[in-house]
Amino acid sequence: MKKRIEAHLVAAGKYHDIDFARLEILKLLAEHPEVRTTVACDYSNTKRISDCQLLVTYCCDLMPAEEELSTIKTWLQSGGKWLALHGTNSILKFTDAGVDTPDERPDVMEVLGTQFKAHPPIAPFTVEVVDDKHELSAGISDFEIEDELYLSETTADIKILMQTSFEGKASGFIKKNWPETSVPVLYTRKLGEGMVVYNTLGHCRGHYDLPGLQDFYPNPERCAWNYDVYYEMLRRGIAWGIRAEA
Repeated sequence: MKKRIEAHLVAAGKYHDIDFARLEILKLLAEHPEVRTTVACDYSNTKRISDCQLLVTYCCDLMPAEEELSTIKTWLQSGGKWLALHGTNSILKFTDAGVDTPDERPDVMEVLGTQFKAHPPIAPFTVEVVDDKHELSAGISDFEIEDELYLSETTADIKILMQTSFEGKASGFIKKNWPETSVPVLYTRKLGEGMVVYNTLGHCRGHYDLPGLQDFYPNPERCAWNYDVYYEMLRRGIAWGIRAEA
């Protein structure tokens, strides 16, 4: 008989079809009947997070408060596991010069290991498997996927499992000019006895996800969610998260 495992999902933020992502993640968690998941739209329930083995986040422009992060960091250092997806590391400010990604929360980015800075238009790109021995990437070959290519700055020591490369313009962002750059796609970040696993893929947007900017978005986007390999990566992340050991 398997032991009950506690998990917490924070799915919230801007400019994405959070409802779609939330449901898909919950369906994957439900493949493990021993996992009991609570759901939230922010990080405020730190008591619940501290009681869980796994925290999963699918967010955009949503940061934990300083005191919330302090609790999460202590939980991680004691063995907690955080599966961070897509825009969890994003802070967005719209200016006349373009979208800014200010360094307002270095404490959060130090825990996560990167900070989102820009993305070029959605287009296909190749993901290279750097570590073919790790449980999160072993047996997966290099693949092409169409998604938002998340350009980021590294803010702490990370172990890259998958990456891509980019050179060109990320139009619409303050940091728009990019020389040839290696870009983490899937990586781990060790903190004490615990770990963050960050998967930058997974953009999605529906018709009604740009309130105040566009009343009706004509062409919904599912991006990586259209690919079996992305679901395999998510399943592996969840399997890692519910294992007893780090």
